[in-house]
Amino acid sequence: MMVKDELKKLGISHLSINLGQVELVEDLDNSQLEKIRIALKQSGLELMDDKKSVLIEKIKDVIIEMVHYEDELPKVNFSEYLTEKLKYNYTYLANLFSETEGTTIEHFIIIHKIERVKELIIYDELNLTEIAWKLHYSSVAHLSNQFKKITGLTPSFFKSLKDKKRDNLENL
Repeated sequence: MMVKDELKKLGISHLSINLGQVELVEDLDNSQLEKIRIALKQSGLELMDDKKSVLIEKIKDVIIEMVHYEDELPKVNFSEYLTEKLKYNYTYLANLFSETEGTTIEHFIIIHKIERVKELIIYDELNLTEIAWKLHYSSVAHLSNQFKKITGLTPSFFKSLKDKKRDNLENL
């Protein structure tokens, strides 16, 4: 909505607006781009016209979609999944991601998987064995070890906490 409003104020026509992407009717000149950049910044948003930055955001979006919103994780490994979804060589994606974000794609996935585990523990609809199976962990022990490594807590202790704090996806 914010992006649509800002484009309307600036008199810039668009074909479509999706989360993180705008398809414009025509190319913009540098002054129009700068006006959009300033308007979006004032709204707390950022214009990403650098192809590498856009690709990094696509990698993050695919991972977040896969871990948090798919009913089941893909049967193929994550590198194949990303390659298939984004149509880039995984080595290129992994190197670009690491250079830009200062962490690996694998670590980014693990952080999101653990956040998903927290969510499922809080919902209290599945036990740890079911959660491990749903998120493709080889065992409950593997899930528990990874959970403790990332959070410093065991899943059982986390479940017993009253506050059951989760991080905002944007902050991961």
